[in-house]
Amino acid sequence: MKHIYAIIICYLFTAYTVNAQLVIGKPNLGFTQACASESFNSYNVTFSFSPEIALTASNSFIVELSDETGDFTDATQIYTSAPGSVTSSPATLTFSIPETTGGEAFKIRIKSTSPAATSTPSNAFAAYYKIQDSPFTINNLVEDAVFCSGESYLLTIDNPGDAMNDSPLQYPSLTYKWYKEVTETTSVFVASGNSLEVFEEGTYFVETDYGTCTSNSFSNRVTVSEVTADEIDVTIESSLGNPYCHQNGPTVLSTINGNSHQWFKDGVEISGATNQTYETNEAGVFSVIVSLGECSATASIDLENSGFTSSIDFEGTYELEEDEIFTVTLTTSATNPVFQWYRNDVLINGETSEFLNISTSGTYKATITQNIGCESTKEYSFEITEQFPDVANIPNLISPNGDGINDTWIIPKEFTGGSNTQVTIINAQGKIELSTKEYQNNWPENLEFKDVNPVYYYIITTSNNQTFKGSITVVK
Repeated sequence: MKHIYAIIICYLFTAYTVNAQLVIGKPNLGFTQACASESFNSYNVTFSFSPEIALTASNSFIVELSDETGDFTDATQIYTSAPGSVTSSPATLTFSIPETTGGEAFKIRIKSTSPAATSTPSNAFAAYYKIQDSPFTINNLVEDAVFCSGESYLLTIDNPGDAMNDSPLQYPSLTYKWYKEVTETTSVFVASGNSLEVFEEGTYFVETDYGTCTSNSFSNRVTVSEVTADEIDVTIESSLGNPYCHQNGPTVLSTINGNSHQWFKDGVEISGATNQTYETNEAGVFSVIVSLGECSATASIDLENSGFTSSIDFEGTYELEEDEIFTVTLTTSATNPVFQWYRNDVLINGETSEFLNISTSGTYKATITQNIGCESTKEYSFEITEQFPDVANIPNLISPNGDGINDTWIIPKEFTGGSNTQVTIINAQGKIELSTKEYQNNWPENLEFKDVNPVYYYIITTSNNQTFKGSITVVK
């Protein structure tokens, strides 16, 4: 009988061991939220199971992740232990979350393979993989935008991403939240999506939606204003500043977004330049017309590509009085500038300072050259004339022999430049040698005479149609 009892006890023990059910307790999370990134993605979960003896040598424990609502219908296996590696309770497993993870109500559960068992789900937790975690740009980094009254303005995230702009649009799994500033430190949520149609004035920005996880994935601020046609005030920004150095490559001109754009250089339309931005390596006056729907805006920029600023205190034409000395001065931000002055396209030797004292008429030119850094030159031109003597009569004899006396045909001031008087000079063969309404008392400048004491004829017609005629004898 003792042998029979021993056999029965052994059988019952073996049957219990084979048929014992494994129970896995509710997972205990080692974190409150999973805010993962490329630099950190490691999380722990602890669980208990019983009885330990129920495990077989081939058993593996699996960590499953639900969807963002806590549903395990399409659960994701995020960790599997090696067969037979976990044999005692409680156990701790370490896992990582997938890069596409994003939501506020994920759960995990533990499953065993031999015997098969499943725990109850863990508490819900927020989980996000921050695949993009750096600042990015919207509206081409233009800080101000306008829209016509009764219309709207579209703000968009800039794309594509590159070294200058790590655009989150590179990652299709990401979503976004747009905000409007209330104060300098507070804002309100306004909408979700890749873009925002703005109907109200304000300052807006967007953040990548990482829920309750903090991140650095946010945009610049854009201030949007509503205007009428007569209130529009827009600008053009140069990405390399103004002036910029042409040797460093082109700069990008940008203005506000609109329904359409057309760029111009020095008043001439640039064919095909119809985007919000325009790239150039030239200097000049650039302008753009931005259509905003029912109204439009125009902006311009005097773009310099010399790498330095400069100016001259006089441009145009100046009339010297008798014995007067006229001073022209240059100013510049150029590094170690070189100044040169020219009269009638001939370099004036010895004049290398930023100013020039002038006592003689002529066409003048000044240049500023920077030979350090951005090597470039800027040029200015102006004209100096001598005051016309106020003679009473029209002379009929001149002697252009270079003695400074009676060298040119000097007529009464009432007929010279600025009086709208037509002055015509004709040679003996009937050829017109001069015809102007801006006579400068300078004839016969640069005229060669083949005959001895040639005779010319003049016709002077005033603005009120008075006519004066006569002859001029040139004595050499």
